[in-house]
This record gives sequence, structure tokens and C-alpha cells, in this order.
Amino acid sequence: MKIDKENLLDSILASLDNLQYIKVEDIPGIDLYMDQVTTLMEKKLKGSVRNPEEDKILTKTMINNYAKNNLLPPPVKKKYSREHVLMLIFIYYYKGVLSINDIQAILNPLAERYFNTEGELNLATIYETVFGLEKQEVGNLKEDITGKYELSKTIFEDAPEEDKELLQLFSFIGLLSYDVYIKKLLIEKIVDGYFTKEEKEEKKEKKEK
Repeated sequence: MKIDKENLLDSILASLDNLQYIKVEDIPGIDLYMDQVTTLMEKKLKGSVRNPEEDKILTKTMINNYAKNNLLPPPVKKKYSREHVLMLIFIYYYKGVLSINDIQAILNPLAERYFNTEGELNLATIYETVFGLEKQEVGNLKEDITGKYELSKTIFEDAPEEDKELLQLFSFIGLLSYDVYIKKLLIEKIVDGYFTKEEKEEKKEKKEK
């Protein structure tokens, strides 16, 4: 995802339309070995990283660490199912914002209830529903980003001409960063107030039994 500094806003908005998204049907219906899983993730999400030539979407070490930290159910005979891949996609998106402990708190209840379950409500349908909502949100994001950009262009009007562009760009980055900061705080409060509390209650119930 490259940004054209000469046409900053248009470039940002266009990049949102080009965000890559793995559909359930993109994931093979057969179980995969670890190398096949990492290859799939690299192929489908490579365009979303900062440095496509250097940054890795997923490595064997990452997968092993996720399993070790109970973020990912263990493979069966060294093979990973479609549900494993869906869990890895969730982890990939969340790890840019949340700690491993928070991701574990969010995903563990999901895995316990819906991993390899049959019926209409399963991990695949949950994934499609959630990511469907996020794709719909792109329009709202464009409006929000445009508003922040236009606001940033109205300030520091009296600054020296050679400094104005830098100060306005800094302001735009600040507005975007504050938005991310607040939303991260809210997610952490939800995790602490709901998922962590629910986990403690479940452990207490198991002890009492």
C-alpha cells in the first residue's frame, strides 16, 4: 500500500479500496501443512504490509508461538484446517493493535464455542459476517479521514509558508493517531470488563464442580 505524497488524500482513499481480504472460499477445503498455510497468507495479504519485500505476514515460528500461548488450537497430525487459517487471520489483524493476552482473551471463547463445529453458526460464518461489516465500514472511514484531512488543512494558516505543510501534515497524523489511541483504549476496557471477567467466572464454575 503506497501513498502518493503529491495527492495524499486521494491516494489514501484509493488505498482503502484496494485493501486485501481473504474470503472463506479462498481457503482450501482440505487440511494444510504449515508451509502451505504460510504461503497462502503471504500470497493473499502481502499487499497490506508496510514493506512487501521484507515484512512477513506469517512464519512457522509465529504459528508455533500462537499454539504455545493457547491462541491457536493444536494441529491434527501436523495439518491445519480451514478453521485454523481463519483463527490465524483474526490474530494477524488484532496483533497490530492488541497484546497477545488480549487477543487470547477474545479468541479463546470463540474457539471453544465454534472451532470445528457444525451447523449454520460456525467459525466460517462468523468470519464472513465480521469481515463483511468491516468492508461496509470503508465508506464511513473515507468520510472520517476526509474530514480530518480537511480540518488539518485549516490550521497553522499563519505559519511560515515553508513550515505550513509540515505542521498541517503533523496535525493530520495527530488526529488519526488520537482516533486509534482512543479506540485501542475502548477495546482494552471491553476486554477487561467482559472477556477477562467471563474467563474468571468460567474458571470459578469449573472449580466449584
